Amino acid sequence: MAQQYKFVFTNEEAASEGVTDHKKLPKLIEKARNLAKVPIKVGAIGRASSGRVYLGANVEFEGLSPSLSIQAEQFLIANLALNLESKLTHLAVSNNGTVFHDPCYRCTHFLQEMTDAPQIEILIKNRNDEDGSFKSLESHMPDKFGPESILPAEPSLLLVECDNRLALFNSNLYPLLKLVALQAAKKSYAPHSKCPSGVALVCEGKVYRGWYIETVAYNISLGPVQAALVDFMARGEGKGFDKITRAVLVEKKDAKVRQEDTARTLLEKIAAPNCDFKVFHCYEQLEYNSWIVVKK
Repeated sequence: MAQQYKFVFTNEEAASEGVTDHKKLPKLIEKARNLAKVPIKVGAIGRASSGRVYLGANVEFEGLSPSLSIQAEQFLIANLALNLESKLTHLAVSNNGTVFHDPCYRCTHFLQEMTDAPQIEILIKNRNDEDGSFKSLESHMPDKFGPESILPAEPSLLLVECDNRLALFNSNLYPLLKLVALQAAKKSYAPHSKCPSGVALVCEGKVYRGWYIETVAYNISLGPVQAALVDFMARGEGKGFDKITRAVLVEKKDAKVRQEDTARTLLEKIAAPNCDFKVFHCYEQLEYNSWIVVKK
């Protein structure tokens, strides 16, 4: 992968960039900001419990509502999820490379959905600070409204491995793509609406995938196409969205939160003019005494 499109750094790679510990995360901020697809570039850098360092950048789509955009912190979190990380430990966010600030209200909701969210350390640094200081998310939001406010006592949290136990209705079309999209939907984080979904994209023979990532504030959730575009940007070596020629969405037929219309609108705007978009419906399976029951 070309270095200028690198979104994931191993411990050794991060150290070669001068990031020897979490206090040095700002050394990668310009790399993150330069990956953004917007006039005002925001970069996010996160260190995972594995030791790897992840980059995120904001993405906007010309001519479409800002609600469909991907914020830098959302990009970072999707990047963590796609790489099967289990925990984010440190985060730094900046729109100019010198000042580091709290995530916005919208992105804070995504952070709150993760395991050990209160302990995530966020870099706060003004122009006069040499190193700045890290403060826990809990110290910024002691009375937050998060998933535990409405979910069971031990909710299934974002970045925790899950299997939504979905299966497809019979279809002979696009066997590979629909299965990739199905596997993505199985990983979808949708504890609030119970409407998981996944997307598979094709560009020049390579397949990219992403899944719906929900927050307790439904209207700021990340759609499956946007999550798949994170994968596309991270592994697509700088290719433009207009090179995407096929796309498949898998979601429940009776979903209360449906992605089809939004996905179609977004792909019609950014993908190849004749991008082939298909939707396949799935259902939820429950195992009970060795019988497979379709959940209505």
